[in-house]
Amino acid sequence: MRLLVVKTSSLGDVLHALAAVTDAARAVPGLYCDWLVEEAFAEIPSWHPAVQRVIPCALRRWRKNIRAARASGEWSRFRQDLQREQYDCVLDAQGLLKSAWLATRARGTRAGPDWASAREPLASLFYQRRLKIPAREDAPAVQRLPPLFARTLNHALPLSPALFGLDPSRSSPPSLPRPFPLFPPAPLPPRPPSPLPHSA
Repeated sequence: MRLLVVKTSSLGDVLHALAAVTDAARAVPGLYCDWLVEEAFAEIPSWHPAVQRVIPCALRRWRKNIRAARASGEWSRFRQDLQREQYDCVLDAQGLLKSAWLATRARGTRAGPDWASAREPLASLFYQRRLKIPAREDAPAVQRLPPLFARTLNHALPLSPALFGLDPSRSSPPSLPRPFPLFPPAPLPPRPPSPLPHSA
């Protein structure tokens, strides 16, 4: 199974998505996962052992000067890199128009939250598979993402606490005095059991 995760930002949301990747890697044998992310956060997905390739995107910077991005060849190189693989699924875990549009640049069946679940409902029109998950107003990202991955890949949600699956050997930590405090971006509430409704 070749999966491209489109989760471009922000810092907390990218971190929360790592827990959903942990669940998917455990439930789907042989999962091959790539990740499309804004260049400022490109190192974070690489910390997860299930992520094979990180594809940096500079959409925030390119939008400020589209002509320069095209003239420099940067946009063309990005598209070539993104289209290198044929994916079984391109999962837009962001649910925004910009992320849905980026998903259309990749090769594979596109999936994402449905009209009622997406942060920007119009984004759902770009997907070939639309999945029902808790609305943004009803649940934080750390609770919305695992059901989205589970329904996309058709696996059951684990009842155990979320695990980010970070491998310290894959990161380049700054020089800090030891010991030093480390705080998660948000508390991890227990995950309620959730049935897997059919995608639209």
